Amino acid sequence: MKILPVAFDSLGVRSMATYVETSDVKIFIDPGVSVSPDRFSLPPHKIELDRHHKMWKEIKQWVSSADIIIITHYHYDHHNPDEPEIYEKKEVFLKHPREFINDGQKNRAAYFLSRIEKYASAINIADGRTFNFGKTRVTFSGPVFHGISPRLGYVIQVMVEENEKFIFSSDVQGPLNTEATDFMIKNSPTKVIIDGPATYLLGSYYKKSDIDACINNLRKIVTQSTVSNLIIDHHLLRDANWHEYVAPLAELRNGLTISSAASYRGGKEEMLEAKRKEMYEGKLPNVDNYG
Repeated sequence: MKILPVAFDSLGVRSMATYVETSDVKIFIDPGVSVSPDRFSLPPHKIELDRHHKMWKEIKQWVSSADIIIITHYHYDHHNPDEPEIYEKKEVFLKHPREFINDGQKNRAAYFLSRIEKYASAINIADGRTFNFGKTRVTFSGPVFHGISPRLGYVIQVMVEENEKFIFSSDVQGPLNTEATDFMIKNSPTKVIIDGPATYLLGSYYKKSDIDACINNLRKIVTQSTVSNLIIDHHLLRDANWHEYVAPLAELRNGLTISSAASYRGGKEEMLEAKRKEMYEGKLPNVDNYG
């Protein structure tokens, strides 16, 4: 199974865009990308906007190779309704657009569907269902909280199973909730891409006890499943000190690898949002030309 993190926060943008390929099917999960409109009371730096453009170009290149596209929820860093032609002749599997969804995402889902329906070859509601493609099985969790409560809506997690099991968490923010944690433990994957706790919101939206709960749930996943490669990115990688939160997890079991999406790809971490203030101060990073 080939797993390629295409666009992620450690690559300079808000995204969890991921390409997965088995011997039976080519899958693209969450083809969306964005930049934070306001961080440290500053708008996106030109370097971030340039990276956004390059990452969207790379996403489209990999989407063009995919057989199916998965949308785990309707935030704009996970889907893009403005270029519906990328769904031409693709089979789409998506989070239910009307059930277990808040009003904001419900409106976005309706608009998104109106945009892609004339392009997609088929549109399937995925929540809690399993689909087979030859010997490859794609299983979706039921809807789980986007974080700690329904305030930010719900997401669905994705498991792809062929010669190994791979789970894509979507925005479970940690995970912060028991249902998301249990899905990973029950299915005992070998590889996981998980968005991690939103530590950059500590003190404003989350309490220390919330972050501690996230780390404890990650500890459960590590000790109660067979995961050998834990790729942590997205929300956690908006914190320049992200390593401090997860370093103790690596000591829990021999053979466990913890990495960002960038390091999993073999590149360097370029957390541009976390360095926005420094960029505006003239401390410009030496960035790679991804995309």
